[in-house]
This record gives sequence, C-alpha cells and structure tokens, in this order.
Amino acid sequence: MMPCECVVVREMEAGEEGESKGKAARVLASSSSSSSSSSSNGVGSDSSTGCRRCKSEVMFPIYVRGSSRRNLISRTILDFAGDPIWEAVKSEAKSEAEKEPILSSFLYASVLCHDCFERALSFVLANRLQNPTLLATQLMDIFDNVMMNDKEIQRSIRLDAQAFKDRDPACAQYSWALLYLKGYHSVQSYRIAHALWKQGRKVLALALQSRISEVFAVDIHPAARIGEGILLDHGTGLVIGETAVVGNWVSLMQGVTLGGTGKEHGDRHPKIGQGALIGAGATVLGNISVGDGAMVAAGSLVLKDLPPHSMAVGNPAKVVGYIEDEDPSLTMKHDVGMDYFEHVAVSFADRDNGNIKAEK
Repeated sequence: MMPCECVVVREMEAGEEGESKGKAARVLASSSSSSSSSSSNGVGSDSSTGCRRCKSEVMFPIYVRGSSRRNLISRTILDFAGDPIWEAVKSEAKSEAEKEPILSSFLYASVLCHDCFERALSFVLANRLQNPTLLATQLMDIFDNVMMNDKEIQRSIRLDAQAFKDRDPACAQYSWALLYLKGYHSVQSYRIAHALWKQGRKVLALALQSRISEVFAVDIHPAARIGEGILLDHGTGLVIGETAVVGNWVSLMQGVTLGGTGKEHGDRHPKIGQGALIGAGATVLGNISVGDGAMVAAGSLVLKDLPPHSMAVGNPAKVVGYIEDEDPSLTMKHDVGMDYFEHVAVSFADRDNGNIKAEK
C-alpha cells in the first residue's frame, strides 16, 4: 500500500521567499501553541504580518490563506509528517461514535479505518457515486490512484475543507464536510474527473460528470479549471461550463450558472477572479471576466466584465459600488451594499415626489 504524504500550504508575503525555510519552521513550531493566543471573540493576530485571523486560522495556521489582501497568491509547499485536518477529522469521528453508537460502524468504515484523508475521501465519494455498473470498489481504486499521486489535489481537498469550516456556519466540524456536505463532495469529485480529463481519459471523466450531476445535482464539466479553497454552499443547481475558470478562494452559492451564450466552440465561458462571491441563482454568461474580489448579488444576470472588488446587482447586472479591504468570498456578507441601496431608494422616492429632477 502506498504511503500517504500530506501536502500543506501556507501563503508567503512578497519578498519573503528568501526566508521561507526559517519562517516555515517557526510556523510548524508554533502550530501547537497558537490556539491559546486567540482573543475571547475567537480572533487572533499574526505578529509577523499584523493581519487578523479567525479562530480556525489560529488552530491550523499552516492550512489557511493568511491574508485576504489581493495579489498575495505565491505559496510554499511543505511536506511533513503532521496533518492537523486529518487528525481533527479522526478526533471528531471518535467523539461522534461515542455520542451516537448507531453511527459507529459508518464512522469506522468512512474515517477511522483509513490511514489518511485521501483514502477516507475516496471511500466516501465511491460509495456516494456508485451504481450497478460503476461499482464502489472500482471507483475507490480509481479515486485512490488519482489522489495519492496528485499533490495539487492533496492540497486542494484540505484547503476546500478549511473553506467549508471557515465560511459555512452550518459546517461545525471538518468531518461534516467530508461525510455529509454534497457541495464538498461534488467539488472533490470534479477534481478527480478533471485529473482524468487531463490524463486523456475523457470518457471516464464524462461518465463521472454524469454521475456527479445525478447524485449531487451539480454539473461541472471536467475540463473546467477550478482553483483551491473553494466553497460550494449547498451546491444544488450549480452549472459550470467547459471553458470556465474559477480562481482561488471563490465562494459559489446554489443555483449559480457559469455558462455560454450560444453553441459556438472555443473559449466561451466566464472567468471568475480570486476571492469573488457569486450569490444564489446568479447567472454569468459568455467569455467575460468577474474581477478579483467582486460580488454578484443573488439572482443577477451578468453579461459584461466586472471590475475587481465591484458589487453587481440586477438583470442585467450593473455595478452599484465597490468593496473595500476583505474579499467577499471570505466574509460571505451578501448584504454588504445595503446602505447604497437604501440611498438609491430614497433618491428615487424624492424624484417621484417631484423634489428633484430625474437624471437623464
């Protein structure tokens, strides 16, 4: 049996590469004690960068992004023996088995009998996606082979788990993402299908896409390119087309469509920038760009490029303001522009009452 190697990510500040080894050692050395430095409201501080950190960042600082500021996307990959998220998943599973003995067999088979996060995830996904002609044992072999030999996937499945734990209030434990959340299951199944697509095994990748759509109600073409640290909140009704690109740290709500505008071939789907938040039921069509840190309000129809950190609302969507500081995908604040909308509503009321003239 192939040994399980854990891939861990931490973000590097600009110009920090020359000190990466020393800082990596300090991060690993401090990971066990950093939880005690959090404040009473669950927010700590990184003394090296001055950035605020959430409670999960204090617990597992080596897995998180470290800063929501734009253009800080360079990273260093550290291979080492520990795996905090996997350890957390096992601890949570043991605790839940004690609380709910009826689930002990399920938790043992899904988590506790495996030696790493990859193999547990392979088991869970294979049993969710099996059917009479795609047997769970066959799918487990395929999934295991892909994940155990692809360090990008090994990194992404952990960063996605961190994203669910940090951004979804309904995900109280890492094990909940692994075991129960179909948004997490669908994006990890896509990652395997995408790896098979790149290997030239396109028929198998399309067969997996079909099963993912049937089981999870999420339709992601295996050729689409999706970054890491992704949250598919609920996931139901999500559609992502063949040439779509989704950047790192993006959050996508249920019913989102990243589609084309016709039956033309070639590059025809949207490009979603890093840290963007796409609201429930939003539709983005065509080979257009949604800038880094932009927010698309629920139910909007986007047909034109959106600038970075802009807020777009309506059908068709229009830019109504800009978001400062944090990326909306991390804050998940869908009502960030309410003050603006209230101001606009007052202005229209004044116009309708004859107090001001309508703008041309």
